[in-house]
Amino acid sequence: MRHAIITAGTKGLGKKVTESFLNKGVSVTVTYRSDREKALELYEQFPLQKDSIQLIQTDVTKKEDLERIVQETVERFGRVDYLINNAGPYIFERKKLMDYTTEEWNAMIRGNLDAAFHLMKATVPYMRKQQFGRIINYGFQGAGEASGWIYRSAFAAAKVGLVSLTKTIAYEEAEYGITSNMICPGKILGEWKEASIEDGRQSKDDETPIGRPGTGEDIARTVEFLCHEDSDMITGTIYEVTGGLDVIHRHL
Repeated sequence: MRHAIITAGTKGLGKKVTESFLNKGVSVTVTYRSDREKALELYEQFPLQKDSIQLIQTDVTKKEDLERIVQETVERFGRVDYLINNAGPYIFERKKLMDYTTEEWNAMIRGNLDAAFHLMKATVPYMRKQQFGRIINYGFQGAGEASGWIYRSAFAAAKVGLVSLTKTIAYEEAEYGITSNMICPGKILGEWKEASIEDGRQSKDDETPIGRPGTGEDIARTVEFLCHEDSDMITGTIYEVTGGLDVIHRHL
């Protein structure tokens, strides 16, 4: 049985990704930061697959927590096939770089860039042995072109660094059957993060060119496609899932 590690996979955008893997018969290790009650809902949602679900409380800004995820995963399941770096700290307050504290800057870099490095360091050796692996990182619209993102400087800097890391790992690990790609979600807010595409089609969004809000399932479908065994020709690629909306410049 294939196994997936999904950070922050119990709520928000990660929830639909977790559901997608479980529905495909893939066992999962899913992290959560603090909302254990929400995390435990997975057991209720998939009662016949409890043995295929491992929940681990994690702070992705801490190296020791990240190493523990992989250690406990391998001890229980013996393998890691998919690494989905869904977690990523984000500062919702809109402010310029000069107004960021050192602590905020460090949290953005550690949680969005360093975390991916530590998890890759811990998982890629197992993927090499298996001669198979799929790594999915998350970015933002325009990350592949190193776009400036006003009021989101620290987050954007970390994600642009992650673009280069995503592509470099793709080149370095290709010989082992490992692919590495990035998904850049558009405007997916609130309850839509855990909604289906069909739910989205029942609602109108005039701001998004395709006319409906983005949903968690839009992201999960892209993850599923990139993780397929036959998607091995796709690596080092940045996928934008935005519905045509210019997320960065819409507030300027």
